[in-house]
Amino acid sequence: MHEYLQPGRFIDSDHPALIEFAEASRGGSGDPVEQAVRLYYAVRDGIRYNPYVFSRDPQTLKGSHALLSGESYCVPKATLLAACARHCAIPARIGLADVRNHLATPRLLELLRSEVFAMHGYTELYLQGRWVKATPAFNLELCRVFKVAPLEFDGLGDSVFHPFNQQGQRYMEYLLDHGRFADVPQELFFSHLAAVYPHLFAEEAPLLMGNFQAEAAR
Repeated sequence: MHEYLQPGRFIDSDHPALIEFAEASRGGSGDPVEQAVRLYYAVRDGIRYNPYVFSRDPQTLKGSHALLSGESYCVPKATLLAACARHCAIPARIGLADVRNHLATPRLLELLRSEVFAMHGYTELYLQGRWVKATPAFNLELCRVFKVAPLEFDGLGDSVFHPFNQQGQRYMEYLLDHGRFADVPQELFFSHLAAVYPHLFAEEAPLLMGNFQAEAAR
C-alpha cells in the first residue's frame, strides 16, 4: 500500500492548502470510513464541476489546483479526494474510464463533438479490506439543475454514475475501463484524449476553449 499512501505529482497530498482542507473536512472520528465519507462530500460539493476549464497543462490535474480554483472537472476532483484520503492515511488511487453521457448539454456536445467522455476520472479508496469506488465529480447543485440523483457514498459500496436519471432516461454508460493508477498517467491520459478529441489538441484549440470558458462563466 506504500504507493497509495505517498504524495504523488498530481495526488499532491503534501500541499499545505490541501492538508488544511483535509484536516477541516475529515471530522473528529477516528474511523477511516467516516473520514472518507466526510472527505467525499467535502470534495463533491465544495468544488464546483466545470468541464470547460479543461486544459492541456498537466499542472491542472493536481488535486491542489482543483482545490485552489474552487471548480474543476472529474479528474482533478478525483485526485483531490485521493490526496485528502492519503493525508488521512487512507490508501487511495485513481481510476479512468470512457463513458457515454446521454444527457450532455448541447454546448458540451458542441465542444467535444461526441457523447463520449473520454478519461472520466474517479477515486478508489481502500476501506475495511477492499477497494471501493467514489465519484465526487457532480456537485449537488448541478445534479438538482439536471434532475439526476446525486451520487451518495457510504464508504462501504461503490459510488458510480447511474445508468438512468430520475425520469428513467438513459444517463451514463460505461464504455472502456483504462484501469487504476497510483497517480494520473499523464502520457496515457493526454494521448488518449488527443485521439478521441483531435480538435481540442489543434493549434486553434486554446481559442476554442477560451470561448467556451467565457460562456460558462456568464
